[in-house]
Amino acid sequence: MARYTGPKFKLSRRLGISLSGTGKDLKRPFPPGQHGANQRRKVSNYGMQLLEKQKLRHMYGLGEKQFKTLFTKAQKLQGIAGENFMFLLESRLDNLVYRLGFANSRAGARQLVSHGHVTVNGKKVDIASYRVSVGDVIGLRERSRAMASIKEALENRSHLPGYLEYADGSFEGKYIRLPERAELSQDIDEKQIVEFYNR
Repeated sequence: MARYTGPKFKLSRRLGISLSGTGKDLKRPFPPGQHGANQRRKVSNYGMQLLEKQKLRHMYGLGEKQFKTLFTKAQKLQGIAGENFMFLLESRLDNLVYRLGFANSRAGARQLVSHGHVTVNGKKVDIASYRVSVGDVIGLRERSRAMASIKEALENRSHLPGYLEYADGSFEGKYIRLPERAELSQDIDEKQIVEFYNR
């Protein structure tokens, strides 16, 4: 299935989660549509599992096939499958570019990567799904550092996660450790996603 390109605010309201991270898309915290505010439907176990899966998939902007492939990799790792899955999603290059504040959204970060503006350990990488390893340094190419969109995004960055290091003015950040579950979105119940794929 192709990537969702429809209205993001409608999707956020349907899923009940802020996909932008700003909370602006949930000013009306009920599903879109004429009867959105009055819906009182009972959701089955399958429906709850599907909802959690869709929340996480749309949050990171992945297609269904890519999402499932990454989950299969997470299941083969030692530890808790659901948490491993979230750590793999967080270790994607486009996500870490977004977390470092080089872009205002994951979609914007994906575009920066695919257009060749990003480096890993000094070498250009243009694959958004590239898996960054602990200790890798993510930076911007010299010619890309003057871009207005990047400067604006860095000025608007409100939070830098504890698993990243960034020196102001360096245009480089380091992935110093794997994130802890408590540092990632609390709106996601990854156990439901594991049950969805294991049913």
